Amino acid sequence: MICRKSDKESCMIAADYIRRGKVVILPTDTVYGFSGIVDGRHYSYHTDKKIAEIKGREENKKFIQLISKPEDIKKYTRDVIPEKIYSLWPGPLTIIVHVLDSCGNFDTVAFRCPQDEWLRNVISVCGAPIYSTSVNLSGEPCMNNVSQIKNIFGSKIDLIVDDGDKTGGVPSTVVKIEEDGKISILRKGSLVPQL
Repeated sequence: MICRKSDKESCMIAADYIRRGKVVILPTDTVYGFSGIVDGRHYSYHTDKKIAEIKGREENKKFIQLISKPEDIKKYTRDVIPEKIYSLWPGPLTIIVHVLDSCGNFDTVAFRCPQDEWLRNVISVCGAPIYSTSVNLSGEPCMNNVSQIKNIFGSKIDLIVDDGDKTGGVPSTVVKIEEDGKISILRKGSLVPQL
């Protein structure tokens, strides 16, 4: 199915597909992204594995998790995020933090609170973080042309939300909060924080 982001019901349509464990393509404030619900107490759809299969990507590579409000990150980590970093949300900045996994071991997860209000509303309606990764085949450039996206992935996913071509779209900047509290820039994207 394809709907336009400008359609009145597009937010609810996208959230409905995502909550049912479907893989969708959404416009973000940076580039088009594959999205699916993050498994938790109420969900066990393994959409990350579905997305990895569509992209032809190794399953052990983790995807960014999008949250609807900056303060939501405090639900998942005890890392102290410096105000100069935290204040850049919502925006094109991904922050990797330490979390406790289901076995009680520390792991790292990348979170982002997107600038786009429509996307934050979709996530809020879903009631859980959603995965996001650029629309492309693994190792290939990001795809930002809607016709090309439809031609290559239209039969492999459940919904495309069309917001026109994203010419010049740049992925988010990625930073990591190290164990000693220092911040490392792992990928320079559309935002360059002053560290």
